[in-house]
Amino acid sequence: MTASMEASNSKDPSIEETHAAAAAVKRNGGVSATTKEEEEEEGRCTVEEVALVVPETDDPTIPVMTFRAWFLGLTSCTILIFLNTFFIYRTQPLTISAILMQIAVLPIGKFMAAALPTSTYTLFGKWSFSLNPGPFNIKEHVVITVMANCGVSIGGGDAYSIGAITVMKAYYKQSLSFICALLIVLTTQLLGYGWAGMLRKYLVDPVEMWWPSNLAQVSLFRALHEKDSKSKGMTRMQFFLVFLAASFVYYALPGYLFPILTFFSWVCWAWPRSITAQQIGSGYHGLGIGAFTLDWAGISAYHGSPLVSPWSSILNIAVGFVMFVYIIVPLCYWKFDTFDARKYPIFSSQLFTSTGLKYDTTKILTPNYDLDIPAYEKYGKLYLSPLFALSIGSGFARFTATLSHVALFHGSDIWKQSRSAVKNVKLDIHAKLMKSYKQVPQCWFLILLVGSIALSLMMSFIWKRDVQLPWWGMLFAFGLAWIVTLPIGVIQATTNQQPGYDIIAQFIIGYILPGKPIANLLFKIYGRISSIHALLFLADLKLGHYMKIPPRCMYTAQLVGTLVSGVVNLAVAWWMLGSIENLCDVEALHPDSPWTCPKFRVTFDASVIWGLVGPRRLFGPGGLYRNLIWLFLIGAVLPVPVWILSKIYPDKKWIPLINIPVISYGFAGMPPATPTNIASWIITGLIFNYFVFKYRKGWWQKYNYVLSAALDAGTAFMGVLLFFALQNEGKNVKWWGTELDHCPLASCPTAPGIVVERCPVFK
Repeated sequence: MTASMEASNSKDPSIEETHAAAAAVKRNGGVSATTKEEEEEEGRCTVEEVALVVPETDDPTIPVMTFRAWFLGLTSCTILIFLNTFFIYRTQPLTISAILMQIAVLPIGKFMAAALPTSTYTLFGKWSFSLNPGPFNIKEHVVITVMANCGVSIGGGDAYSIGAITVMKAYYKQSLSFICALLIVLTTQLLGYGWAGMLRKYLVDPVEMWWPSNLAQVSLFRALHEKDSKSKGMTRMQFFLVFLAASFVYYALPGYLFPILTFFSWVCWAWPRSITAQQIGSGYHGLGIGAFTLDWAGISAYHGSPLVSPWSSILNIAVGFVMFVYIIVPLCYWKFDTFDARKYPIFSSQLFTSTGLKYDTTKILTPNYDLDIPAYEKYGKLYLSPLFALSIGSGFARFTATLSHVALFHGSDIWKQSRSAVKNVKLDIHAKLMKSYKQVPQCWFLILLVGSIALSLMMSFIWKRDVQLPWWGMLFAFGLAWIVTLPIGVIQATTNQQPGYDIIAQFIIGYILPGKPIANLLFKIYGRISSIHALLFLADLKLGHYMKIPPRCMYTAQLVGTLVSGVVNLAVAWWMLGSIENLCDVEALHPDSPWTCPKFRVTFDASVIWGLVGPRRLFGPGGLYRNLIWLFLIGAVLPVPVWILSKIYPDKKWIPLINIPVISYGFAGMPPATPTNIASWIITGLIFNYFVFKYRKGWWQKYNYVLSAALDAGTAFMGVLLFFALQNEGKNVKWWGTELDHCPLASCPTAPGIVVERCPVFK
């Protein structure tokens, strides 16, 4: 479409006045000539990080949905979804970030702007368009990246829907139809899009909902498109290219030549024969005290880049991490032997028998993959490592703490916004600028939401035997997603952390439908994963808000990207499941086969724990872990004293920064995340978002988010190159520095009489 079509969407005649007001604010050092109240309403964004990074100007005449945007966006989306789906089945899964396409399309876009004809064509005598409406611009680039993001979120690290289908076909050997599988993939994504549309006014429009992770994207876009002065050091583009190259070259060391740099566990070298020392010092299988990482991928693996998380969020996570890893877990293991902890490794995601051996789930399965109760009673109960059990318990507390925290600290604002249809919401300069574009009617999102719900319910009737989840279970999952997406979104939009409730979703349906592993899988998808995708869509909507992309263009880009990604995602997976013999079957595959599907094995194990065995046997009356249930109540109560103190001492601005859900997030995801991952993330965040931000604010404003993007991009580029050129061909280096952990005793139990291979036996 041409610029004239986008310009016709303008409906606010005061846009020039808005720009003038913004310019006046800048000239006055951020303080306008109006009153303080008016400044908060109409002036610069009150979030300092946003005010420093996001431009406060807009040109509504810039073309957005051009031929170049469509071509490069759909191409990027298709390539990324294909590669991410392909790689996720391999022993060394690799998620290719959209940042690769974000950088790669820039020279292609500029080439198209130079080579394509500039003629204007008329379609049906009504619409005019040009293949080349002018220079390749930043708004086209944003739309392309938004489409590419769909290829990452659906096919990469968040490929939950395709994971459930893989488990159903490869592990449970179900004869699932392609139509049913396609409905599962598409309805999950479109449900998330429906939730996102319903929650825009709470999680996108308000000033306080600033989505910190988007600032790195904004900085990168500006570095790629804007020209800044060379008089004050390197430009942002020069800085980005230098650190992109440095990160690219350096990652050859931890990524291939010297992997021990990922976790440097020197404590194990000092005490090579001490189990306790190795349990304390191991970066992979212990508490990681003294261990550190020199690998950006290790630092950003689980909580994302620490450079884009606000300091208050990092501090909250640090408090929770220290309390959990360095106080609670050691006391439970060495002092109180909680849950027979010393029979098992201190840190492991494996399931165990009462004798400390790994649990063989095949011994308790019926041919229909239901629980064989007599076999289970004969074989024995499931046991967990102490850190794993406590991490599950923390998930219980985190779930109720999130609901309680948001109700107390944001409940009145949410209620006011609901009653006034956000008429009184504070508008910063960005919201004012976005008013110059036609908004997306709410009914557009409602149609997608209602249609997805209808198709999901239809699936539960037509393919009842395959999906196991009845219609009322579907409705229950939808209700759960609706309840939790808003409070979790508030946390993520303000702290850059997303408190998960995967465990809760599976816990709930495991109690209601025990012995139904497929139902457990699908309930998790519709009750939790649709919420994850809603938050991804909301984050992109906020990116469009900051970059001044017309809302209807964002709606179209996200919807088309979602549909294309979903179809290609399933097509590639279906092809691989039918073409690769024994895909994901580790026992039947050749020992050197790369198709072992480690991520989907975890999904299968979770369906066994929560769906097959069920939470009643683990956490119900008589269950070894029954006392962890009290953490539901504790989590709900903990935010209350913080809220009371914030009301008693309103002048103490640090009190509301105490965030119980984020504190509990300090020990989320462990395992598979290790304490060394989290500790390194905290230290890096401390350096940049406290010391650099406080003492070198000019440098931080110009380079911090650009550095984050450069480190991500360089690491990803080298990761792809190593995978294709060396690792995929079986060309691996073997020497002392390639051993991931020199702590062989860290996984050993310490209880008397427990016999485990390669471990000493205590008497």
